[in-house]
Amino acid sequence: MHEASIPSLFLSLAAVLVAAKLLSELAERVGQPAVLGELIAGVLLGGSLLGVVPDQGPGADIFHVLAELGVVLLLFEIGLETDLRELFRVGTASLLVATVGVILPFALGFTYWAFIPHAASGGTTDLTTAAIFVGATLTATSVGITARVLSDLGQMHTAEARIIIGAAVIDDVLGLVILSLVSGLAAGAPPGPWGVVRTLGVAVGFLVIAVLVGRYAAPRLFDLVVRMRVRYVLLVFAIAFALALSAVAAMAGSALIIGSFAAGLILSGINQFDTVDREVRPVVSIFAPVFFVSVGSSVNLRLLNPTLSESAGILGMAAILTLLAIVGKLAAGWAAPWVRFRRLVVGVGMVPRGEVGLIFADIGRRAGILNEAVFGAILLMIMATTFVAPPGLKLLFGSSGPETRP
Repeated sequence: MHEASIPSLFLSLAAVLVAAKLLSELAERVGQPAVLGELIAGVLLGGSLLGVVPDQGPGADIFHVLAELGVVLLLFEIGLETDLRELFRVGTASLLVATVGVILPFALGFTYWAFIPHAASGGTTDLTTAAIFVGATLTATSVGITARVLSDLGQMHTAEARIIIGAAVIDDVLGLVILSLVSGLAAGAPPGPWGVVRTLGVAVGFLVIAVLVGRYAAPRLFDLVVRMRVRYVLLVFAIAFALALSAVAAMAGSALIIGSFAAGLILSGINQFDTVDREVRPVVSIFAPVFFVSVGSSVNLRLLNPTLSESAGILGMAAILTLLAIVGKLAAGWAAPWVRFRRLVVGVGMVPRGEVGLIFADIGRRAGILNEAVFGAILLMIMATTFVAPPGLKLLFGSSGPETRP
């Protein structure tokens, strides 16, 4: 990276942190979760308005790395706050919520694109392939956004939060399988059944083995670490542990955030948990907003201008995709009828697509399967589902009284 661009990147990061903090405070003052303010900060600072957040070149790459670091640390903190025994108690409900929340949105998106007339074709490839990509973009759940909202609202220990977090993690595992499928389609050679089974096995196996081995080894490791009596030694080793496990997860074919979430689950059982939890929070409060600003900065405000001829068809497609995306996830809240929890809360918590849906859509766009109009409609759908969930959860938790346990 050229030295002359380093000061401009530092100025951009300074503006991002200050704007995110000010707007998150403003959001809380008007009764909304802080993350909503951070997302709005991203829209304002993005390339379609002020252009503070770099969208190309080395600066954009560095900003992307910092955003990834932010979501990794956020999931690490969520893992620390998650009771593993309580997570197992709602395991069946989480599995069913995640499964329905993947299958139903995919079916709705695929059916709409393949069989119902719409304003744009699927691009340069056949309609069925484009429909698979469109359906895939509706399946994702952004665990980072929902987890931050639940944390802001002080609801991380409710039954609904445990089901949502568990389902979102399972959703990410299923998302890896879907990603392998759509990546194969983009490359022109869809993977066979063995590839799907392998991807699923690696993701599930990594999470299970990491937690089982880590729960045995981590307490002994950190009992040795604390004897070093070096300032913030627990914080340094805890974050290093989270980053290392994230990297191992990615190299094993799983996802970074699954590794960091597993690291949090593991360290929630060590003797030094209280110290680690207290010291990690300030670090997360610096890096996590960068992630949410990056999500908001991907919004192209030109797509919202109905006076532009090219925007009319995009807005229509986006409205239908957003409706299907919301309905599919809301229905997932009713996937386990024998378990007692607030179903609408769980459904709304599964709605945000965030960066995950954007990854699917971007693969299709770069492969020429989705044209720019379709990509724009999907981007608007992702933006709408991302922005509707925080105030929705705030309203539901504010009006539904005390927590419910399964």
